[in-house]
Amino acid sequence: MSRFTLGPALLFCPADRPDRFAKAAARADAVILDLEDAVAPHAKTAARGALIDAHLDPERVIVRVNPIDSDAFAADMATLSQTDYRRIMLAKAQSPKRIARLDPRFEVIALCETARGVVAAERIAAQDNVVALMWGAEDLVASLGGTSSRTDRKDRRYRDVARHARSRVLLAAGAAGKAAIDAVHLDIDDEKGLRREAEDAAASGFTATACIHPAQVDIVRAAYRPDAATLSWAREVLEAASGERGVFRFAGRMIDEPVLRHARAIVARAD
Repeated sequence: MSRFTLGPALLFCPADRPDRFAKAAARADAVILDLEDAVAPHAKTAARGALIDAHLDPERVIVRVNPIDSDAFAADMATLSQTDYRRIMLAKAQSPKRIARLDPRFEVIALCETARGVVAAERIAAQDNVVALMWGAEDLVASLGGTSSRTDRKDRRYRDVARHARSRVLLAAGAAGKAAIDAVHLDIDDEKGLRREAEDAAASGFTATACIHPAQVDIVRAAYRPDAATLSWAREVLEAASGERGVFRFAGRMIDEPVLRHARAIVARAD
């Protein structure tokens, strides 16, 4: 099973903004210090220096590094070797072989956000140093030559290709016993849409959802937290199962092992 236990709300923070590090870490369940897209090329050296000087709990820090095939990747990893941070999020992960050859001191969250990365998700998830998969919609659509991951309808739901990628990454992670992290919701003001997607992520089996703004954290946490009625049902059905063998009826519903596993997941998420 996955060694990844952080969640449900993971908050991105630009690595060149050390003034925000502590606040981001305090607000979310873990902070993702971003050396990739959030930092302009001319600011990456300063961002690496900020990482070295930061004083955060390494257990609650993820560092998003640049893609393996980029010029910045080696500098990112050399910087992290001077810190206690040992959990990286690999941007644009595509090559299972190259991921397997990374420094074994580091746990890898593979960000499958290109067509090649999504197609290779199963093989990436199988690598021993990979503890979780995440997917990304905008880079994925860009890698296909597209222009938008969402429809133009009022509800702005994902296009089919993005929904397929989301499902494939979740399935690949689950098949390998690894955690799955849902993509960011870019429209900060769309609280309703974020809540809908986070609730779906929790019900579908994602471990966490990434956030790009502190205001999104509480919405994500609430979406992953079972409501009182659901939690009560889960505890009651598990208690009833302790005196039963095989399939049994509870509150008008037939209960078997898959349903009990759902109940256990609900209780674990509440705890």
